[in-house]
Amino acid sequence: MKIAIIDYESGNLKSVSKAVELASNNVSSKSNVEIINSAKNLKNFDKIVLPGQGSFKQCYQSLLSIDGILDELFNFVLEKQRPILGICVGMQLFSTYGEEDGGSKGFDWIKGKVKKINLNNENLKLPHMGWNNININQSSRLLSGIENESHFYFVHSFAFDVENKDCVSATTDYSIKFVSAVEKENIFGTQFHPEKSQLNGIKILENFVKLK
Repeated sequence: MKIAIIDYESGNLKSVSKAVELASNNVSSKSNVEIINSAKNLKNFDKIVLPGQGSFKQCYQSLLSIDGILDELFNFVLEKQRPILGICVGMQLFSTYGEEDGGSKGFDWIKGKVKKINLNNENLKLPHMGWNNININQSSRLLSGIENESHFYFVHSFAFDVENKDCVSATTDYSIKFVSAVEKENIFGTQFHPEKSQLNGIKILENFVKLK
């Protein structure tokens, strides 16, 4: 199996790559994990991981700067129906639109907008940074074997307001309830960082590696 980690100058690529390799080694068949920054050979991979950190608009524009990669991503995910995992802003890009930094359209794979977290508690601050628990809403292939209220590592100020709640596999509370994991057919995403979330994060990545 070949897993591509997309390098568009956004995201902790080495940490993500090492975590995916570790997860792969823990399951039955070892995968070839490769960081790529072009659209050239994307069709030869079985799965994609799209990390992301920074602003929504910046991340979208960085992807646009890689010739042909958006077309290849859309073909990979929508036409070939192969699995993709978006992490943090990588997941947010699945949305219709992101309001950060003046606003930008997203992939529109999962309907909804990415909005700044509206804090109702003056004792809390943005970014939401550190460990927090997730509330699992429904059966999820990505979250299989993860106990409800397990803790994961977050760093973000914006959250994905998903229109179709059937696509929401987990939520988290930070002054408000926000979406912390999404799942729609072959499209998977986490607002938290599995690569920074110790054993629970590796379990999530193992689940992704094992997806058919």
